[in-house]
Amino acid sequence: MPEHRGRKHHQDRVAETLREEIGVLIEGELVDPRINLCYVTEVALNPGGKSARVYVAVDSAVQDIAKAEEETVAGLEAAKGYIRYEIKERMGVRHVPELSFLADRSGRFQARIEELMDRQRKRQKALEPQPPAVQSSAAQTDPAE
Repeated sequence: MPEHRGRKHHQDRVAETLREEIGVLIEGELVDPRINLCYVTEVALNPGGKSARVYVAVDSAVQDIAKAEEETVAGLEAAKGYIRYEIKERMGVRHVPELSFLADRSGRFQARIEELMDRQRKRQKALEPQPPAVQSSAAQTDPAE
């Protein structure tokens, strides 16, 4: 049975509101030292609305980004109860979905793909045969004239 447009629209609005509210909480109210500078990129709400995956991107200026992602996700998982409570109070809803936090690596992957594509373009350009050099105007004159 196809999903109704109204239900899908409602889920999209709830996911967007969750993204904004969780982003505000991360930026200003959570003081866990494990949580690095990060932002919420997406909230994927399950069709039933009982759970949601929250994708968080860590600032790439950090030295060891893999460790920073791991620590940030651990800090957010530890603060999950507080986040759910605050969202419930702010949104005024009965049920807040169960949250699971995941590191969003899509930006890094996209940057790496762009880098590889640029390398390939440079190689292709270097391998292309160069067009013959244009001869000087004196050499182009016809000797029969």
